[in-house]
Amino acid sequence: MTGDGLPWPSALQAGIACGASAVLWLCVCWTRPTRVRTEVMAAAYEFGLISGLYAIWRVARELPFTHEAGALDRARQIDAFQNFLHLPTEISLQHFVIDHDWLARATNAYYATVHVPGLLIFLVWLFVRHRDRFPHWRNGLALVTLGCLIIRFVRVAPPRFIEELGFVNLSDRYGLGVYGPVGHGISDQFAAMPSIHVGWAAVVACGIFMSTTSRWRWLFVLHLPITMFVVAATGHHWWMDGIVAIGLLWGGLKLDTYVRARRAKTPSRAEPSFVKAR
Repeated sequence: MTGDGLPWPSALQAGIACGASAVLWLCVCWTRPTRVRTEVMAAAYEFGLISGLYAIWRVARELPFTHEAGALDRARQIDAFQNFLHLPTEISLQHFVIDHDWLARATNAYYATVHVPGLLIFLVWLFVRHRDRFPHWRNGLALVTLGCLIIRFVRVAPPRFIEELGFVNLSDRYGLGVYGPVGHGISDQFAAMPSIHVGWAAVVACGIFMSTTSRWRWLFVLHLPITMFVVAATGHHWWMDGIVAIGLLWGGLKLDTYVRARRAKTPSRAEPSFVKAR
């Protein structure tokens, strides 16, 4: 559970969902070939794969990294580096939103509520409307998440933990808290670098932009800069946390493109046909 009791599926629940999807896939596999069979197999395959990856992510997030050694010093070093680059300070953004109460509430709500639902809606939309592009962005999502999990071994505190900067905890003021005890499980607040919020927002924004030619795609691209703004203004992340996350996604997508091109040269190892079906 998160700070205010917002539910996250547990690793066990995700594992059960993964197993159920595998059983469904095996059962449908033996039925007569039809369009419905193809669609169900594809949905079971992807849901099972994503559930399994989520279960691994939850287990990794729940490892007992309770120490905070060096986290505050690294945070101050990031702050100094950003000042050297003349980036706007995160506290200046928070002062701006607090001066406009409606914006502060919207910023806090966006951080707490859009992150996961936006990603899930994107995955469903991409699977239904652009099935051929789904594996690429699914793999990009997995790789950026893996990168964030690995880098979290280097502990970094968020801006709001640096007392001299004077951040206000918007979650305490406006509700919708998403964090529990410091250093535990899903609420590991000394894993600010990189920002999983920004990494997943980049998957959604870039995935939509690259998958459709609709003029509406320009609207959804805004999800990324808005997320960058809210993670900074709430004091949950440094600018560099988001920049590193975007870099991880870029590298992950490049790696996936390379590997898939190599695998495609071997027909027996190409993507399952039911995954590519529309």
